[in-house]
Amino acid sequence: MLIARSETLGPAARPVAIPEDLEYARTVKASGKIELPFHIKWSGTTLIYDLDNRVERARVYEQVLREGTEEDIRYYIEIDKLLDLWNDLVLPIAVRKAWMDWLGRHKISGFTC
Repeated sequence: MLIARSETLGPAARPVAIPEDLEYARTVKASGKIELPFHIKWSGTTLIYDLDNRVERARVYEQVLREGTEEDIRYYIEIDKLLDLWNDLVLPIAVRKAWMDWLGRHKISGFTC
């Protein structure tokens, strides 16, 4: 029985959803008060988040970046707001690294590690 985590087992092994077309996606974005779908917020009580509130938006972004699909990312995440929150987000190392790589590859203006 394996009880240790490794790069091939555990949270670090989970794929990180990042749509390559995020900065160009022409999808309608979530706004105002929202409730996250069960596949993103799967534990605890149901919560309503206000995306106009910076602290609540940060909690939504953390959950969506960790648990969301590419479609979720396109719907909930706005690049300029992600950059504004970046240093305040609590993210697993693998998620932060994947997004730092993506932001660096796409030369997103205003991004600094």
